[in-house]
Amino acid sequence: MKTVKIKDDYIKLGQAMKLGGMVSSGVEAKMVIQDGQVKVNGEVTLQRGKKISDGDTVAYDGETIRIEK
Repeated sequence: MKTVKIKDDYIKLGQAMKLGGMVSSGVEAKMVIQDGQVKVNGEVTLQRGKKISDGDTVAYDGETIRIEK
């Protein structure tokens, strides 16, 4: 599991996926999120702007990242 460090209290899901190297662009993030391929803390989410904070996990395409402040 890869760790992504954030400076603020939260990061938006699409940005976290880009920062963690899961997708190469915001457009790609938007597409896979809307297709229901992304899980946050084990649950499918369809919100690209969902706030992800310290301790949350994001899973997509066999990869998982953990957010740490």
